Amino acid sequence: MNLPASGASNDPPNHLKPGDEALPGTPGTGEDICPTCSGSGKIEGGKECPTCEGTGVIIQGIGGG
Repeated sequence: MNLPASGASNDPPNHLKPGDEALPGTPGTGEDICPTCSGSGKIEGGKECPTCEGTGVIIQGIGGG
């Protein structure tokens, strides 16, 4: 998945955002669109989304079973 135009992240790889389930690059995880801001990085009033910290994406577990 590509990052949304609004959300190129320069966070260090050991930084967990509030909406992340794991560190970026953790096996079995991937990027997903932030459910709070729908990938825009902004919430009502143009404020930075607190869930994804303005990136528009979160790190989430994939697969299952």
